Amino acid sequence: MEPVYIIGAGAIGKVLAVCLSNDGKKVVLLRGSVDNGETHRENFRVTLPSQEIIAAEVRIDTIGNYSSLEGLVVLCNKSYGNAALADVLKHKTGHSPIVLLQNGLGVEQAFMDFPAVYRCVLFATSQPVSDTKLNFKPVAVSPIGRIRGGDETSLGHIASLLNTPYFGFRAERDIQPAIWKKAIVNSVFNSVCPLLDTDNGIFHRNALALQIAESLVVECLCVAGKQGVNLNLAEVMDSLLLISRSSDGQFISTLQDIRNHRPTEIATLNLAIAGMAATEEVIIQTRLLGQLTLLKSQI
Repeated sequence: MEPVYIIGAGAIGKVLAVCLSNDGKKVVLLRGSVDNGETHRENFRVTLPSQEIIAAEVRIDTIGNYSSLEGLVVLCNKSYGNAALADVLKHKTGHSPIVLLQNGLGVEQAFMDFPAVYRCVLFATSQPVSDTKLNFKPVAVSPIGRIRGGDETSLGHIASLLNTPYFGFRAERDIQPAIWKKAIVNSVFNSVCPLLDTDNGIFHRNALALQIAESLVVECLCVAGKQGVNLNLAEVMDSLLLISRSSDGQFISTLQDIRNHRPTEIATLNLAIAGMAATEEVIIQTRLLGQLTLLKSQI
């Protein structure tokens, strides 16, 4: 069986490694920010919404210990590191497909000269309790689609390889609407929640928060339409509320990053959407909340 190399030992990367290991697949978890470290194994425990616990011993390594990565390469690192990571991987991956489990717009740009690039729109949240314990809440099956290279057969194979009973994936022929829909929803969560210092459930619990969310979505939909992606307001709001309800009590990644004094990915969300807006489009709130979130992360 071909190995799956997961780059990025964060909350999602660890959960994915556990789920794949439990499904009998060969997994290596590679730390994206550490090079030439020692190979070792760690036991991770993942708590599901039902309070069921799944656990696995996972091999931990660093990219520098490999001259080549032959298999499926899955990126769970923070997207602001993609340019540097692409420079490292271009001499190691050969014809191995790259799958980006990253949210936001344009995160794949650093890999556009790689032979086969896929995007996954992640519909799950994960929050660390400790270095080896995590709470995981799947919201829906996460779609994977082609960005460049590959074909429908290879797409189906990749989705099947990553799919497990606890962490679901499926092939999606046209991934762009899903990318935009999730980017818009994430622009709400990753700006409002950090600025209010609150959890994801705020939108289904609080009418004013939901009203603010809808006004941001309306702005973003105008930009998406000009980019050739037409989405329905009700559909996007339904998705936002589904995520809010199913991840009630969990903190969005940007808030976790701010609390841990790490850079955020707001540049690929609110600020990316604002950057694509034409001069005549009203995108004031989305841009302002993105700028405030960036400022909060810096101070």
